[in-house]
Amino acid sequence: MAYWTWAKDQVGSFVEKSAGNVFEYSLNDEDFNQPDFPHKIWVGDHIGNPFRYAKVMKTRAYIVTDEDEYGKPVVEKWYIKNHREYLVPTKAGRDAHIRVG
Repeated sequence: MAYWTWAKDQVGSFVEKSAGNVFEYSLNDEDFNQPDFPHKIWVGDHIGNPFRYAKVMKTRAYIVTDEDEYGKPVVEKWYIKNHREYLVPTKAGRDAHIRVG
């Protein structure tokens, strides 16, 4: 059986420790105006909101789950394991790669 996802331009993946779920993430290319959250974690399908804004680190991920009455992000901290950064080709050529995270 093939693996299929709605994630776009993935740059890495990790396993959330408490439930053991695997997530992939991309760089944040949205106009969110929150420089503290440079990633998008893909959490759902194409219906609704398929991703959450986040900051993925080596052993933790900070995920925006909502916003408060003042428009500030409500953040949840996840402990993660098996964090993998993918090699992402750049426009400089097939031998050049960027490191994310």
